Amino acid sequence: MHPGAKISQGRSKGQQRIQSQNDYLRQWLPRQQSYLHHLLDREAPPEDRRCIVCEQDGVYKCQDCLGEPLYCTGCCRSQHHHNPFHWISQWNGQFFEQSCLAQAGLVIHLGHDGKQCPALADRWDLFEGDEHEDQLEPEDLPFVSGPEFQPKENTMVIIDKSGVHRLEIRCCDCPNALSPDIQMFRHGFFPASFNRPKTAFTFRVLDDFLLDNLECGTSAMNYYSKLRRMTSSMFPHLVPDRYRELMRVARQWRQLKTMKWHGFGHRSDIPSTGELALFCPACPQPGINVLVAGDESLDDWKYTRSFVMDGNFKAEHLHPIKPFDEVWLSDGLGFMVGKDRYKMHLAEAADMVEKSSCNNHRAVNQANAARHKLESTGIGGVACARHGCFVPHSMVDFQKGERQMNMDYALCEAARHNMEGISRAVTFYDINCQYNKHFRARVDASRFLEMTQDLTIIPGIGLWHVHGHQDSCYVRYASNFIDGIGRIDGEIMETLWARLNLISPAARGMSSPHRQECLDYQMNDSNFCKMIRMKRTLCRKYKLAMNGITESGKAFDRLDEAAPAHLKTEWSARERRAQSSRLNDPEAMDEYEINIKKGESTSIVSIDGSARNAAPSRRSVATWISTGLAIEEAQIALLIEVRRMGKRSTETQRLDIARQRDRLQGQIDGFTQSALTHLGEGFDADDDPDDLNVDILDDLDDDPADFSKTSDAWTNSPELTVIPLPSNLGVDRCRHCMAEDLIPLEMSLREGQANDTLHNLRIHLCNKAVLFRTAVRQAKSQALKTRAWSQVTSVQQAVSLHASIYTKTRKQMMKLEPGQDQLQKFKPLLREQLKISTAVGDPNARGQRNESLAWFWSVEVDLGGPDQSWNEEFYRVHWLRAKALRDRWKEEMTLVQLEMDWTCHYFSWRATQWGDRMRESLEKRLPGHACYSGRQSQMYSLLAQDAQAAFQDLQSVSIETGDE
Repeated sequence: MHPGAKISQGRSKGQQRIQSQNDYLRQWLPRQQSYLHHLLDREAPPEDRRCIVCEQDGVYKCQDCLGEPLYCTGCCRSQHHHNPFHWISQWNGQFFEQSCLAQAGLVIHLGHDGKQCPALADRWDLFEGDEHEDQLEPEDLPFVSGPEFQPKENTMVIIDKSGVHRLEIRCCDCPNALSPDIQMFRHGFFPASFNRPKTAFTFRVLDDFLLDNLECGTSAMNYYSKLRRMTSSMFPHLVPDRYRELMRVARQWRQLKTMKWHGFGHRSDIPSTGELALFCPACPQPGINVLVAGDESLDDWKYTRSFVMDGNFKAEHLHPIKPFDEVWLSDGLGFMVGKDRYKMHLAEAADMVEKSSCNNHRAVNQANAARHKLESTGIGGVACARHGCFVPHSMVDFQKGERQMNMDYALCEAARHNMEGISRAVTFYDINCQYNKHFRARVDASRFLEMTQDLTIIPGIGLWHVHGHQDSCYVRYASNFIDGIGRIDGEIMETLWARLNLISPAARGMSSPHRQECLDYQMNDSNFCKMIRMKRTLCRKYKLAMNGITESGKAFDRLDEAAPAHLKTEWSARERRAQSSRLNDPEAMDEYEINIKKGESTSIVSIDGSARNAAPSRRSVATWISTGLAIEEAQIALLIEVRRMGKRSTETQRLDIARQRDRLQGQIDGFTQSALTHLGEGFDADDDPDDLNVDILDDLDDDPADFSKTSDAWTNSPELTVIPLPSNLGVDRCRHCMAEDLIPLEMSLREGQANDTLHNLRIHLCNKAVLFRTAVRQAKSQALKTRAWSQVTSVQQAVSLHASIYTKTRKQMMKLEPGQDQLQKFKPLLREQLKISTAVGDPNARGQRNESLAWFWSVEVDLGGPDQSWNEEFYRVHWLRAKALRDRWKEEMTLVQLEMDWTCHYFSWRATQWGDRMRESLEKRLPGHACYSGRQSQMYSLLAQDAQAAFQDLQSVSIETGDE
């Protein structure tokens, strides 16, 4: 018995489980030889070798008919009149060799139910001379004479999803017959030319190629290469090359299908801007899925349109070879904007290069990045932020990177799509803190940018990208603090690029119209998939909102119960003022941040000190000392990280430490060289560091012996190096070097450093206290406890770092002969003072009457009392943030319920629209148009019914659960 069988039997005796794919593989292994034997047995004909129809001598075996039956020549022709693209093999007495139905005499007759036209003359010249012949090199010709290399005369090349076939096609020649290309088209063949075609593509192969291109990103070259190999595994290069024809006919087929889907076969007018594109069924669209009744207005927050903007630099495009000879089939009719007006906008728009007041973002600093070989360096555009549907006619090409003029045009076009009456929109963009500053001014100054003045644009930044900004951007632009948008991460555009990037490599070298059509088709398919899955998406959002409301409500209630009523009233008023002022003054949103006035920082003291304490010829010495303080902090951080890593470090961790050490050593070398300038001729850079009489290890909490075990090979590690600061040299040596004026300057900078460190220490300790109260103690499961303690550990590491830096700073200050006031102000920091007590987390709790906070809680804090004001400030921020989270979840529930209604209304509107087209088609006696309209109407009706039933069932279950 196979070992896998024993495993399966052993498991069956216990608990029954679903078998894995590996279990099935183990079961198949003993059968492998049997399967192989029967696979080879299929190569031979039956013993009697009889035709399954007439029982005559069988010659042909069909590889595509079920069971690979054997036919005689006549039956093979008759059985394949309606299956002309099956592959057959011919018995040669020893084995079956590849053949084709043309060799069996199959002829396709168009018209007359597949029978020969009575008026048909021998007019094969209809199909001659309109297309080029394949030119083969002599060395490519085979030295064999098999059937596949002897095509019959008067055959056409027909490309089907099963391969490339050569078959004879006879058109109807009656007096009232349609032209040959139309006859072929009505029979499911798309001719490659129109006067005398010699090549045709079946509708099946065109549909298959477009679907392969959508799902797998298959290029036309790779797809046709596959068809050639399916046709001849030995000599695929001898199969007629129709790669260029496939690319061109696929463009025509794609255009026809798109116009058919959007109803332009039922209309006499031509499509206008964005009309060959689907949009989101769940976003509010007045007149389509939103019908305002009574005194309700579209100004309500519930009708806010949410947009996300982004750029994609993988969708680049090379300069076209013949830009003067391009044919545009759908310029501006889909998602990509029309080229002419967009080019005029770019020609007039001012290319403003502004320095970022936030962090250095790629989209800002590389806005002018250009590559001479590229016509387009990428694309950018707009999608709905809640559901991830591309907005029609809002995708633009980049010429020199992601510039404001490109995204301005995209946003203005997006704001014009089905937004009549909507007065509020939220935009999420990676660099909105910079982009939105002068957006309205740019719109007003342009002839080609249009946006109604009644539309209020609220800027936001995605929750992932906002953490790459300055800390102040978080509360000003994160979606958590924007009223009326529910729960949005603002990053959904990144997921949309993934599907678009499938075709980007193939589209890179296409002509400009072809590339635009491919991108439009891919985005339209993305929106279609979003549409048919909207029911599932909204049901998932509804469940998340139910859980979010419960959890966020509990968290807020715990904070709300403990807060005094008068403070809650004040905090709510401040929140309302901040929200109402955010558009004109983003800094008003700093209400959600901890606003504490702290002592002078190192940077302020450095600026003042360079002018006040140093001689005019040595103004840069303050910057030099500040650099030394920063190096000391980096040494402490690296030393703590090395100790925390221990002996059992991974290769990746050791490599990271090595990189940090190299970077730190470079900073130390530069600082030491500068010391020669600032410390005078009496200082020797080659002095033994031991003369500097300091050991950083003495300042850390851990036992130095623990570290020595992990750093034997790093005796000269940069984190152990003593840098030549005045405090390390000592007062006497500074006087000897004629650098005694540096002593008061370093003292001032050390005071600023101590202020910075104590401020950060207080913030992290308060965060730790709130975490204990709201996360650790309230955790009801092991998973929640693990998550809560991981947050506490992260905060504790920050506490340890700042405590070590302060201890080091104070020790250095002691070497500079501080005054009595400084000794009184900056006291030693003890380990027990860093423990969180209830006095920090809840000073009003029972048993805390005689408790007091440590001395550093009142150093340089201007809040009128260390025992209450600090805690009140932190509590206020946590209360406001908990309230914002609860409010967003409540908004999310309201919006999801509305979106369920809007989705059903959208499907019903579409069903009605197609139903009207069906009635019009019947009146005009267009039965094909009517049938298609009826099918489309039924599709949207079924989507509406399915969504309505699922939403009602979900809401009824939720109500029953709530009642319980």
